[in-house]
Amino acid sequence: MSSTPKPKPPVRSDRRRLRRNSVPLSIHVLIEYGLGILTILSPFLFSFDATAAEILAVLTGAGILVFAVVTDAPTGIARTLPVASHVVIDYVLGLFLIVAPFVFGFAGDDNAATAFFIVLGMTFVVLAVLTRYRDKTA
Repeated sequence: MSSTPKPKPPVRSDRRRLRRNSVPLSIHVLIEYGLGILTILSPFLFSFDATAAEILAVLTGAGILVFAVVTDAPTGIARTLPVASHVVIDYVLGLFLIVAPFVFGFAGDDNAATAFFIVLGMTFVVLAVLTRYRDKTA
């Protein structure tokens, strides 16, 4: 019996996958600019039936854009909101968006709006978990 080493499986140990701290803050804020615009346009793109959903989408989209603009990040414009506050707002906003259809009463009447708000809320929570809020050198 020879003791030849077993060949290693063909799986690469360095394969890239999404994990905590894999999204740079600058990309995070750029994504939020896009999500803010999408949220403002969502009542028209997805034909929301509920007036409350339309108003909430436009106001929330505007809020997302404002807090992306004022965040102290490389892609922020005003840079007055500390990153630590931005993180808290991301989680709170994500949870708010998930429960909004039920709180504002359009969950049973407007499936498109309900699905949009829940998916958007989950997107914010996942984006917050995946974002690297500090430089790797810090």
